[in-house]
Amino acid sequence: MGLAAKVTGSGEGLGTMPAGRVLQLFKTLHRTRQQVFKNDARALEAARIKINEEFKCNKSETSPKKIEELIKIGSDVELILRTSVIQGIHTDHNTLSK
Repeated sequence: MGLAAKVTGSGEGLGTMPAGRVLQLFKTLHRTRQQVFKNDARALEAARIKINEEFKCNKSETSPKKIEELIKIGSDVELILRTSVIQGIHTDHNTLSK
């Protein structure tokens, strides 16, 4: 993932084309996080921190090839979250529901 500073317009590194894609990915990951972990405050917070850390960690990346790789990884993560994560709700001693 990565490149939050470039998204906010710091001016160095990213060109204008990838910055829009990075910002869109950042927002999409946070929206997906909110849907997938709805009603689970601990998971929501952990996912929020992880997304923000990954973007911050890569904010100064300038290589277009590396930026494309990071965007691909972030898109793959979003797809996995959206399609593969299932959360159960504990309703009583012996029952779980979706």
